[in-house]
Amino acid sequence: MSDSGRVVRSDYMNFAKLDTAAPFALASSGVADCTLADLGASLDDLALHGPNAYGYRPLVEGIAGRFGIDPAHVVTAGGASFANHLALAALVSPGDEVLIEDPTYELLVSTLGYLQADVRRFPRSPAEAWRLDPGAVSARLTPRTRLVVLTNLHNPTGALASEAEVAAVAEAAARVGARVLVDEVYLELMFRDGQARTAFRPDGNTVVTSSLTKAYGLSGLRCGWILAPADLAERMRRLNDLYASLPPHIAERLSVVALDRLPALRARANALIDTNRAAYREILGDHAGLDQIHLDQGTTVFPRLVRGDADAFFNLLMARYDTSVVPGRFFGRPDHIRIGLAGDPTMTRTGLERIRAALDGRPA
Repeated sequence: MSDSGRVVRSDYMNFAKLDTAAPFALASSGVADCTLADLGASLDDLALHGPNAYGYRPLVEGIAGRFGIDPAHVVTAGGASFANHLALAALVSPGDEVLIEDPTYELLVSTLGYLQADVRRFPRSPAEAWRLDPGAVSARLTPRTRLVVLTNLHNPTGALASEAEVAAVAEAAARVGARVLVDEVYLELMFRDGQARTAFRPDGNTVVTSSLTKAYGLSGLRCGWILAPADLAERMRRLNDLYASLPPHIAERLSVVALDRLPALRARANALIDTNRAAYREILGDHAGLDQIHLDQGTTVFPRLVRGDADAFFNLLMARYDTSVVPGRFFGRPDHIRIGLAGDPTMTRTGLERIRAALDGRPA
């Protein structure tokens, strides 16, 4: 939706908030919500009021320490969604040419529309297992390009871009004077060895966003961050004064607790996803009604329906099978569906069985 050509809303976010509730909800891409008991917090960890500051210092230092960088490069934000908005608002002016992958997360595209960017696309192809192809990016760069936007892991498919591939994109962008923004919110799933990695380099042209939301079941904390060169990070902090005053301090305090608990939270997430991925491959992995690429990481799968329209299939699933997925039109692929694999295993298995029944034309 636009007002005089300017995007003023996200259809995907409206759908996600209002249209996905179901007994077997497979529309979410995040890990099932943690409880306070999972977090292991006590009342001594909490406080309602904190300092007037650009970021709660223990939280900023905790994020910086994970990635081995100076705290001057860390900007905290309300989840990855607002981290992306704040970063894009600092990086893009009206009319700037921005190159973004296709398919990608709708909120990135709609935010760029709100900021009145000139959005151009480069393909991520199922024929190449949705991999990031630096050559495809380089071929579409122009002297007008100011920013390249990536997701890694790729949303909606879960494809992993290597450090070399992201670095090659950054090098190509640098040749035309552009920066690269990488949303790494799902890359948190890959840190099974406990070693956090990022495409951000303090002296480079890459800016990174992420959060604790998707990989750890901590959406209620809204703990997001941006990693950026120090001068750009300061610009983002000052820009955020136009959007908000201070975040809820109780959430900042709990986020510090969470950072100390990430190995246990990661193990919980891995157990959920591994169980659900195995169930998916058992129930739907070889279904003739789906054209799909099997990847070994991520919280979602993105199969193509061999027959029919994804919106019609979504309506059928909701009406007759009490199951929700995400229609692919939100990612520019109206014949695909995105299925979440990070929820409760019993609920997820039943939802997958109901998707199979719908594809087979059988009752639930």
